[in-house]
Amino acid sequence: MIKPLFQRLVVAYNGSEASLHAVMYAVLMAKLYKCQVKVVYVVDTVTIKQLTLSKFMVKDEGDLIESNLVADGERNLSYVTKLASGKGIKVESELRKGAVWSELIKVANEYNANLILLGGKVSGNSSTPHRDVLSAHNSEVIASASCSVMVVREQYIEQLFKLA
Repeated sequence: MIKPLFQRLVVAYNGSEASLHAVMYAVLMAKLYKCQVKVVYVVDTVTIKQLTLSKFMVKDEGDLIESNLVADGERNLSYVTKLASGKGIKVESELRKGAVWSELIKVANEYNANLILLGGKVSGNSSTPHRDVLSAHNSEVIASASCSVMVVREQYIEQLFKLA
């Protein structure tokens, strides 16, 4: 018997609409395919450190920004956990600190993920593509992942999520 392609999913979530759509997609996949889901929020401490070292901001400002981002991450993870449980799906969540793409790869490897889901926006005008904050890291994740990576651009995911 062939094992299911999707048993363990890792979803990158940063609070954006596009990454929320990726979470919704993962919850629907969990309902349909009975797979496990882990949602990951990464606080980009690498960029904060670079800004501090380049004297763009002082260390105290960097520490304050990091603590605010951690609080935002915890709130966001709590939100998506409740969102999933409203559909009868239990998701794991984890807040990480570091470089976004490398932390996502580490989590996927530790979790033995079969698939990483990333949020992506559909651009209405191809000459001016919209870019999610996470999308700057998407190419690194795609290039470095040892499992499959899916960029979710389902236009009607919110409607599908409400129907499920």
